[in-house]
Amino acid sequence: MQPSNGTATTSLWSKVAVITDLFAFPLRTSHYLELVNPLWSTHKLQARIERVWDETKDARTITLKPGLNWRGHRAGQHVRVGIPVEGMHYTRTYTISSSAEREEQDGCFTITVKAIADGRISRHIVRNLKVGDYLPIGLPQGDFYLPDAQPVKPLFITAGSGITPARSMITSLIARERLPDSVHIHYAPHEFDMIFGQELRQLAQQYPRYTLHEVHTHALGDEQEKRRQCYFNEEQLSRLCPDWREREVYACGPPALLDAVKQLFEQAGRFRYVHTERFRAAFAEVPKDAVGGLVRFAQSDIAVQADHQTPLLRVAEDAGMNPPHGCRMGICHTCNTTLVSGCVRDLRTGKIINEAGSIVQTCVCAAAGDCELNQ
Repeated sequence: MQPSNGTATTSLWSKVAVITDLFAFPLRTSHYLELVNPLWSTHKLQARIERVWDETKDARTITLKPGLNWRGHRAGQHVRVGIPVEGMHYTRTYTISSSAEREEQDGCFTITVKAIADGRISRHIVRNLKVGDYLPIGLPQGDFYLPDAQPVKPLFITAGSGITPARSMITSLIARERLPDSVHIHYAPHEFDMIFGQELRQLAQQYPRYTLHEVHTHALGDEQEKRRQCYFNEEQLSRLCPDWREREVYACGPPALLDAVKQLFEQAGRFRYVHTERFRAAFAEVPKDAVGGLVRFAQSDIAVQADHQTPLLRVAEDAGMNPPHGCRMGICHTCNTTLVSGCVRDLRTGKIINEAGSIVQTCVCAAAGDCELNQ
């Protein structure tokens, strides 16, 4: 594969910077270029918002132009995005919703964000970000993507904003003229709540090899009928995709959907053909007698009362702190700190951590009594 123009430019600039940095000391040439155009900086990666587009009443697609150090993504991967809000810096991880081939056309990619009820950052992105803003970003990550030897017959099962990686994969396959026989089942409250609804319906009409099934979960009817017709189950799956036992599955959505998919395919002996992407960590059930406690952040000299189920990262942010963090689901370990004293609970496993000096992932741990963290 030949290097892209962006890769060649970055390589050339790196050679020039070795010399110019000698004259920029103690800073680097990149710091001065950032004052002219933040996308030219190489000491950190930034992106400029080129366009915003409302997909639904509570979901927005942001088109981003990345800087020099960016590398192309594989359809289905995600990216970390820094969001400045009222002097605080937050980091969130979003799936890249555009195809990989899009970057070859205009050098841009998109993320699509849905505002959630208690999501202060998602609401800020959907309501307040505007064209011309610059955001710090990371490089594409994740292994939720189609293999080079693509599956013969993929089945996409998505719900809500979980449609974003599927849309990236489908449009990428179409762009490469490699679209196989594909079935896509998507769950949304109503027809007008479906992100990319109009686009994907048009693709289904245009490409006979792409079959789209929309399931509207707020359809009228009694609860028993709604569960049969609107919620994922074997009867529904067999009706919408009779050959599901012969397909490679890519599922993304809320924990309840992914758990149901996992259970059904495990029972059918097909679980190794299931690939899932979670937006939130799967938490174990918290014991009924669990308690919170007083959490003290030693370096910040802040103490705050916390319950037994709110992640310590959120506790710190609500207390006015701005601790380092990344994925917010226990993958990247950016939020790691050490336990000084007391005990915390890993919300994924229910395991109690009470040994001083233990590593605590604050995004997936909660107070389990009084505790002190080295933050």
